[in-house]
This record gives sequence, structure tokens and C-alpha cells, in this order.
Amino acid sequence: QDSPLKAVQMLWVNLIMDTLASLALATEPPTEALLLRQPYGRERPLVSRTMLKNIAGHAAYQLVVIFGLLF
Repeated sequence: QDSPLKAVQMLWVNLIMDTLASLALATEPPTEALLLRQPYGRERPLVSRTMLKNIAGHAAYQLVVIFGLLF
């Protein structure tokens, strides 16, 4: 089977996606409190409870909008 994207197109997609991710991470300005914060331990979960609530809320919102447009 042929790939839906050619090699150069895949490189452009990768470049764009990596650029957007880098911008998202770089928009938070460093503060003294952030620089002095201790690192998180290995036992701490990667996704916090607040993050999980935000992800679930956004997913529910998107489903409502999609189903509203669909039906």
C-alpha cells in the first residue's frame, strides 16, 4: 500500500506539530517560584486530578458540539 503522505509532506507535518508544541511549552514565563520549585517525585502521577477534570470537560464539550452539528 502507498502511504497517504509523501516523505516531504510528513516532514512538514512534523515540523508544524513540533513548533506548536514548543510554543505551548515556551509561553510560560519563568518566575523565581518556578525556578526554586523542587522536582516532582517518581511516585506522583503524570496526569493530576485537575488535568483529568479539564480533559474530561473538554471532551464532553466537544462531543456535545459535534453531535449538535451532526444531528
